Amino acid sequence: MPRSGSDARRRLQQAALELFRERGYEATTAAEIAARAGVTERTFFRHFKDKREALFHGEEDFRTALADAVIAAPADLDPLSALRVSFGATEQVLRDNRAFSGPRAALIDQTPALQERMLTKTAGLIDALAGALRRRGVKAGAATLAAQMGMAAFNHAVTMWATDPDSGLQENLARAFADLRGLAAPTPPRN
Repeated sequence: MPRSGSDARRRLQQAALELFRERGYEATTAAEIAARAGVTERTFFRHFKDKREALFHGEEDFRTALADAVIAAPADLDPLSALRVSFGATEQVLRDNRAFSGPRAALIDQTPALQERMLTKTAGLIDALAGALRRRGVKAGAATLAAQMGMAAFNHAVTMWATDPDSGLQENLARAFADLRGLAAPTPPRN
């Protein structure tokens, strides 16, 4: 059985997800996760600082990749378009992790401690995206607002994609960002 490396980390993540779904998040210990994965508890803590992190591994890499994609987006794009390009660049990563992400999302929806961690993760993503937009010359307040709105559109697109896996992330991003822009469009007066 693996004792370290990416294979052990994947086994630990899968074991955590299975046990959290079977027993509940609160009733599962790191030692039980390690045993299910066939590694020691010490190995668990080499990979994750606590049991929540078994479901959120890769967050820093994801945040960095999104911010880098915003910075690398064509210079003539407005902030929301740069964010859309950045989010679109994640499609393959999300597709590759779909078997884990769907059950993980359902578990998060049922578990307040994981919801709290998800909110922290989202806040970190928004901060990174806002920082990337500031590097593109967007004023601080506008960068934060754009990052918040963009993250909401991204989350909406991912949710829609999950309900229709045959569609692509790009299609759902296009729809979500069009809806977002439509909300800001002037509407004719009602009679």
